[in-house]
Amino acid sequence: MPLSHSKRILVTGGAGFIGSHLCERLVSEGLQVTCVDDYSSGRRENVAHLLREPNFTVIEHDIVYPISIEVDEIFNLACPASPVHYRRDPVQTMRTCVNGSINMLDLATRTKARILQASTSEVYGDPEVHPQREDYLGRVNPIGARGCYDEGKRAAETLFFDYHRRHGTRIKVARIFNTYGPRMRADDGRVITNFIIQAFDGRPLTIYGDGGQTRSFCYIGDMVDGLLSLMRTSDEIVGPMNLGSPDEIGIEELARLVAREVGSTSAFEHCPASEDEPRRRKPDISMARQTIGWEPRVSLADGIRIVADHFRARSGETSRMRAEINISVGRPLHP
Repeated sequence: MPLSHSKRILVTGGAGFIGSHLCERLVSEGLQVTCVDDYSSGRRENVAHLLREPNFTVIEHDIVYPISIEVDEIFNLACPASPVHYRRDPVQTMRTCVNGSINMLDLATRTKARILQASTSEVYGDPEVHPQREDYLGRVNPIGARGCYDEGKRAAETLFFDYHRRHGTRIKVARIFNTYGPRMRADDGRVITNFIIQAFDGRPLTIYGDGGQTRSFCYIGDMVDGLLSLMRTSDEIVGPMNLGSPDEIGIEELARLVAREVGSTSAFEHCPASEDEPRRRKPDISMARQTIGWEPRVSLADGIRIVADHFRARSGETSRMRAEINISVGRPLHP
């Protein structure tokens, strides 16, 4: 459904990885876009190129506190999404998920705006059902190190559906699986970034656990397509809806793929697995295919080449990226 160019769009977490790509797409469509971010994990440089656009505005703000703005649509992406960042202040992570959602839902209810919640595959925890369908209730450890994020996102989904039932708030809930692409932070512990930078440096690719654990990876352009398609479909389709790649790959196989695409002969180094790390992760995207006509198009090999080229283009920052990755590789993370 085409959108009027007068529509006012609020993107919380708009300076983050996914948020900045979403802002860029919305601005390119001529929409009035307001990016809200407290820069706890987002980066100013991600949206600096958009500041010259007359239809783009940035507000530095933490959504734990209310904000008053007139909007037609809200994409609620504000929350650190990598374990390195959400574990840094787990109480603040939970506040962002809960208090932030309440504030954004209050704003959406007052303005009668549609609001999309960027939920996560982590609501499924370490799943006993594979692939994961939206009707699977999950297996999450509420007191583990990942609980602040996993349970925070589950609580946010509860709030969204309670506002929908009680106030008629126009909600959408997307469960985002692993997403990658340019503008990923080198210090966030994400496996694709770790592998690429280690491969560039000729160092061993660190694999936590036996490498048999699986993930599926969706390229950022495809994910933005999915978020926009869900937001723009009828009010009757609220979700939750899985968005992610249905192509599953083992972590050691991923390391081999990255090494091949980057042209590296790096060895592999196995380290102890992390606490509560899901053994398998793969979305069932039947709902997305059937209701919004969406599925990923960019292959993992093609996407890895794009990300590798992105880091090559930032060759002047190689020393800083290596320092960042040296910090993160000590943490056994495969988000």
